[in-house]
Amino acid sequence: MVRLSKQEFRDFLKIVFICIGWYIVSSTNGVLGKTVLSQFPYPMTVTMVHLASIALFSTPLLKMLQIREHESTWSHHKSILLPLAFGKFVSSVFSHISLWKVPVSYAHTVKASMPIFTVLISRFLLGERHSYSLYLSLFPIVLGVATATVTELSFDVTGLGSALIATAGFSLMNVYSKRAMKETGMHHLRLLHKLGQISALMFLPVWTLVDLTSFRKDLSMEVVILLAIDGFLHWIQNILAFTLLKMVVPLTYAVANVTKRISVITVSLLLLKNPVTATNVCGMLLAIGGVFCYNLAKYRENQAKDSLPLSMSKPVPSRPLWQNHLTFDPKVQVTTPLSYLDTQIKRNQ
Repeated sequence: MVRLSKQEFRDFLKIVFICIGWYIVSSTNGVLGKTVLSQFPYPMTVTMVHLASIALFSTPLLKMLQIREHESTWSHHKSILLPLAFGKFVSSVFSHISLWKVPVSYAHTVKASMPIFTVLISRFLLGERHSYSLYLSLFPIVLGVATATVTELSFDVTGLGSALIATAGFSLMNVYSKRAMKETGMHHLRLLHKLGQISALMFLPVWTLVDLTSFRKDLSMEVVILLAIDGFLHWIQNILAFTLLKMVVPLTYAVANVTKRISVITVSLLLLKNPVTATNVCGMLLAIGGVFCYNLAKYRENQAKDSLPLSMSKPVPSRPLWQNHLTFDPKVQVTTPLSYLDTQIKRNQ
């Protein structure tokens, strides 16, 4: 039985509470986001509220936690932060469009296809090779998403396409966020704050052209309150996700993310009561199960890579025991038997 130290036990409890909080906030945020978009069909404005919430609410938090400002060069902004910020607002926009067009349960089932995009990105953009078992683990995900799509009663092509684009964008962000934290050495909450600021500024002209003049007619005090709560919950969700990603290994985070998706789907089905069929639920479960299989295959692939030697050592040629060499006493030398016999014969002569 493994015994944990007091510090390890505290860390374990901290991770458990962060996961529980993450599941509750994410489920609430999913249901509330669908409610807001049903009453206020402006996904661009909802996206702007989310991005602005990250930029505004993170500022006092960073000061309270005394997280210093990170000095990043223009090359880091150009090669890492700007693409990440662009991907963040594009993914957020399409995520809200999908949430507006299709039920929460179906949108999150489609988002379970994230491992597919992660494998494609790592293969074609980063040049990484994967095992056959990893590719085979993607098959249940494809089959599950396809089953859920065919049997979805509230199916919408725009919703499906938006969910797929958002998932691809989030996959790209996950791959390059790790690179950003590694190369810049930036604190994870500072990185979140920076991405919120840059993405909000980049998205501001788009939002101004599309929604600024049209959303006011549907704006009410109830909608304003719902938007404020939705933005605050989205910020809390990002804080918990980035903190958990910092505390645990990638496999643990991936499993926790799948569990979060299950909780979001379950809560949305119970509270929003959107109609589903038994085959539709089976498709959801198959897609989620496929993600578990992918995580297991990915873990085994990483274990195999870590266990392989980096280079093959050259074999050392064996030498006879009597070959000339130094012993522990450098004054004593061991000679071959033949040379010893030659010396004795010469002495006798």
